[in-house]
Amino acid sequence: MVQNYRATVEYDGTEYSGFQVQVGRRTIQGELEAALQRITQQSIRVNGAGRTDAGVHARGQVINFRVEWRHSNADLERALNALLPRDIAVRELQKEAPEFHARFSARRRMYVYSIYNSAVRAPLLERFAYWVPGELDLLAMQEAAEFLVGEQDFAAFGQPPFGEQTVRTVHRAEWQRHPSPWGKGQPELLQFIIEANAFLRGMVRRIVGTLLLVGQGRLSVSNFAQVLASKDISRAGPPAPARGLCLWQVVYD
Repeated sequence: MVQNYRATVEYDGTEYSGFQVQVGRRTIQGELEAALQRITQQSIRVNGAGRTDAGVHARGQVINFRVEWRHSNADLERALNALLPRDIAVRELQKEAPEFHARFSARRRMYVYSIYNSAVRAPLLERFAYWVPGELDLLAMQEAAEFLVGEQDFAAFGQPPFGEQTVRTVHRAEWQRHPSPWGKGQPELLQFIIEANAFLRGMVRRIVGTLLLVGQGRLSVSNFAQVLASKDISRAGPPAPARGLCLWQVVYD
């Protein structure tokens, strides 16, 4: 009997051309589907809650797929993790209701963007955080981020993956400062946390890039609000690099 399975997937996206299958390119979805085919000898389509771009990571990507499997959930999870590359891992695999869909059933998605603020590069952080060497006004960045909360048109920061609808609802947008894991005087980590019902393509990275202009004093808080209101993507700052972005969590009913 064919069952609908759901799983949480964690991955380092550095070596991949994003989540979604692309001909001739290495992707997270492609690796998952190849592993499932080897295990089950069935052709299986994997659905993801978020179509992360090339170089973007995930701690809490959620997938679902349908397969005929006669063994336990734990057996399937172990088999997948034995075959998947070391930079992809499947966690919390379980059976789901037939109507569950990783993307369409999701109610909220949370992304975290990580920056390390330091005069000198920190090679151990480079893979998962963006280096910004100059001083940043975190209070101004937080003040600007508060304009993002609510239901509004985010056309200034991204393109819709389908159709023309660019209105999204942001439930949370805040900056957090974390001490260095290596102690006092080492690079500190700044994280931008944003949670919304859905996101436009490139939305989080453009928001972060524009907020960094605020933190560097190159754009005022009121100017940031004007960029948002303009719905003009040409007025946004350059997108922050993909390596700092991580799909942190997906929330369902």
